[in-house]
Amino acid sequence: MTDERWTNEFLDAMREQCDPPADEAVRSLFAQGMVGSANGLMKQLVAHESVTAEQLPVPLRGYFEQSAKLPSWADKELIREGQAVFSRCGPLSVVALVCASLPICYAGAEGVQVLHMTARLQTDTQRRIVETAQMVVDVMSPGGLEHDGWGIRDAQKVRLMHAAVRHLIRQSGRWNPEWGQPINQEDMAGTLVTFSVVTIRALVKLGYTLSAREAQAYYHAWRVVGYVMGVDERLLPESFEDGEVLTDVILGRVLHACPEGQAMTKALIDLLEHIIPGNLFDGLSSTLIRYLVGEKTAELIAVPPSDWTRALVKPLKLLGWVMDESDEQNIVAEKLSELFGRKLLEGIVWVGRGGERPPFRIPDSLRETWNVRSREQQL
Repeated sequence: MTDERWTNEFLDAMREQCDPPADEAVRSLFAQGMVGSANGLMKQLVAHESVTAEQLPVPLRGYFEQSAKLPSWADKELIREGQAVFSRCGPLSVVALVCASLPICYAGAEGVQVLHMTARLQTDTQRRIVETAQMVVDVMSPGGLEHDGWGIRDAQKVRLMHAAVRHLIRQSGRWNPEWGQPINQEDMAGTLVTFSVVTIRALVKLGYTLSAREAQAYYHAWRVVGYVMGVDERLLPESFEDGEVLTDVILGRVLHACPEGQAMTKALIDLLEHIIPGNLFDGLSSTLIRYLVGEKTAELIAVPPSDWTRALVKPLKLLGWVMDESDEQNIVAEKLSELFGRKLLEGIVWVGRGGERPPFRIPDSLRETWNVRSREQQL
């Protein structure tokens, strides 16, 4: 039964709503022929360079000033506690991102159309993973959601990019109105909960037990990000428990099989196999995705079949963590998944965004806590 706050009628209406402040800023940029200036700004933001108000194109000044403001309900202590959770389980959070959050997004048959339209599957999959992981690190690092923190900047940048994509897709004539508006409010909220609720659920399945306070803190930090990114507050429930309800309602509506989502998933799995060094974890990406998203969703996005126990036992034996067959019944998923997450982070650090884009960065304090080697240490 659909929660009376988030009925099908309400969510159908949200599929026709987007983000007026960001959309108007982008419309003004195009109307005034200032897209080149905006592209230069985006490169500065990606490079983590500071940008003054005077450097901003005029149509963007109001947007950046207004969108940097946190909501009145933002709780700084809760945000810090949520970031502390991330500090303790960062590698597992990255596993949750690439093996749960992104695959579930790809199972959203209408929302994934935007990703597929804008993707060159080989090059863009790598860039999307790296830049999404960078945003997660920036948001959840200490100070990331403080005034002018890099998490705030990332959220503002992504919000503006969404508006630009909407503008270009509408002009392309390729969009099917039956999908709702491109990057609409329901799809924005659905994506947001994959970073909060879906990640928290995945962490539990990976063996990391969160207290009710920790779950609420982690969720609250991403709720604040959702506000900065222009998500309607009616789609930002206050409590983690209500966030879980909204998650299940939205996912129950939008998850369907489609060729585009399956192609995006295949590109993701292929990339994960490529960027993780060695062959110790071969096949584990598919196994983890099936385990974290569930068999039903895995079938929608055509994840290759796998045997969770057999896939885990081989690497654990090679590492000396499983000494005899009787230990197979007591495999601890967290231990292997955390190692997988560290190797994945090192792979992301190594491959970066590609081209002339700046490298992936992890604050030294987090890198040391997670025992993740820098690019220089990998040489």
